Amino acid sequence: MDISFIRIAHAVGVIDDAPPVSEVLGNILDFLLSAFGILAILALAVAGAMYLLSAGDTERAAQAKRAAMYAGVGVAVALGALVIVRQIGSFF
Repeated sequence: MDISFIRIAHAVGVIDDAPPVSEVLGNILDFLLSAFGILAILALAVAGAMYLLSAGDTERAAQAKRAAMYAGVGVAVALGALVIVRQIGSFF
């Protein structure tokens, strides 16, 4: 039985230009943390707009203040996580 029509891939060498797995995972994590930071900043802008548009309604103003506080916490978490990831990444 002749199986010469089947081509078999042979690895000639190691891929030299492929980035290491740690670099790929670091890039993915940087992207996710950046996206999270952008969303947190947008949430802060929305909370500011909510406060401006509350028109003296104390309940809506309090809701806007809570939203701003949570958005600020989100920005702090995103920046802190980015710093931690970069510091850990510098060891590898």
